[in-house]
Amino acid sequence: MNRKLKLEELERPAIEAYKKMEKIPLTIVLDNVRSLNNIGSFFRTADAFNIQEIILCGITAKPPHKDIHKTALGSTESVAWKYIESTLEAVRALQKEGVTTFAIEQTEKSQKLHGFEAQKAGAMAVVFGNEVFGVDQKVIDACAASLEIPQVGTKHSLNVSVCAGIVMWEIAKQLDYFSSQSQPVLS
Repeated sequence: MNRKLKLEELERPAIEAYKKMEKIPLTIVLDNVRSLNNIGSFFRTADAFNIQEIILCGITAKPPHKDIHKTALGSTESVAWKYIESTLEAVRALQKEGVTTFAIEQTEKSQKLHGFEAQKAGAMAVVFGNEVFGVDQKVIDACAASLEIPQVGTKHSLNVSVCAGIVMWEIAKQLDYFSSQSQPVLS
C-alpha cells in the first residue's frame, strides 16, 4: 500500500518560519506577464522552491487580487515581492547588486537549460516574458545570457508558468536544494 499523506504530515513551515529560512539565491522577474492565473502560479511555485524574491514589472498585476490568489493560494504572503515599473530598470538594479541576470527566451545564442551551470552563476535572476511577445529585446540585450528549455513538439513555446516551474526546478536541483538538509548550497 502507498498511503497518501495528510496535509499535517507534510510538516510545512508556518509563514513566519518560512520567511526566515535561507532562500535559494534566485530572483524571478516578470516582464509584462498579463495572466493573473500565471502570476499566481509564479508565486506558488516560488514558495515551493524557496525562491528569494519575485519582481513584478510593467503590466504585471500586483497582489492582492482575487484571480492571483486563486492560483497562489496564499503564497503572496510567504514569497517576498516588489513592483518595478520598468523591467529594464529592474534588471539593471539587480546587476548593480552583483546579481547575474538571464532571460528565459529562445534566441540565436541561447544556452540550453540542461547545459547551464547554476553553481557558477552565484546570485542570479531569471526574466520571464509576456505570454504573446516573450521577453522584450532590450531586456534580453541587457542580460548576461539567454536560457532555453529544449522542446521538440510543434508548438513554439510553453506556458510561461509551466516554463517557470521547469526553470526553478532545474536551478534548485543544480544547487542541491533537495539534499537531506533541504537547504540550498550557496557557492
